[in-house]
Amino acid sequence: MGPLAISRVDQIRTPLMGVQGGNDPRVVKAESDQIVDALRARGVEVEYLVKQNEGHGFVNPDNTIDMFRTADRFLARHLGGQQTAGSVCPGRTP
Repeated sequence: MGPLAISRVDQIRTPLMGVQGGNDPRVVKAESDQIVDALRARGVEVEYLVKQNEGHGFVNPDNTIDMFRTADRFLARHLGGQQTAGSVCPGRTP
């Protein structure tokens, strides 16, 4: 999410998933928060995952796995698919 989304937030009507690093120098968290708040105020469903110890792109493996699990649930819920059962990686627990 970024400046373009802020200027067009009133046109977003479908559920949205956003992933944000708390230390992102390109997309400031406050801007993403602003978009999420505006959408939720209008009743748009928003799945918003923030990892404070990440920047622009996740590098921590645990955060990356959490991001994919969140995306899996979001897409299953909104596209009518089936959520993947179990852990994403062998040997890891959900």
